Amino acid sequence: VQLQASGGGLVRPGGSLRLSCAGPGSIFRSYTLGWFRQAPGKERELVSAISWNGGSTYYADFVKGRFAISRDSATNTVYLQMDSLNAEDTAVYYCAASRFSGRFSDRLYEYDYWGQGTQVTVSS
Repeated sequence: VQLQASGGGLVRPGGSLRLSCAGPGSIFRSYTLGWFRQAPGKERELVSAISWNGGSTYYADFVKGRFAISRDSATNTVYLQMDSLNAEDTAVYYCAASRFSGRFSDRLYEYDYWGQGTQVTVSS
């Protein structure tokens, strides 16, 4: 099973992008969904996550107030709206699905399915 991430690109500092991740309904109906990112030379880190029903969300401190996660059960898609982007946001962004509910884990091995990654570059 593969998740399909899209929406990355080149944007100027202060700009916005919206990432999308689509997958099968069997996963999207019951899995916690998360967005991770990995910059060159750095470990993959959790950026944001949303519970299976959309009732709870998590944001890393470095994106609070700038990013917003949402999910659409009708289209089996999770979104990451990214505003006020800066150079430190440059990374490959991955969506992932975890069968664990009730918490937002940053442990990569607790995510069962991954998207292929989409590059986000913030540069003037």
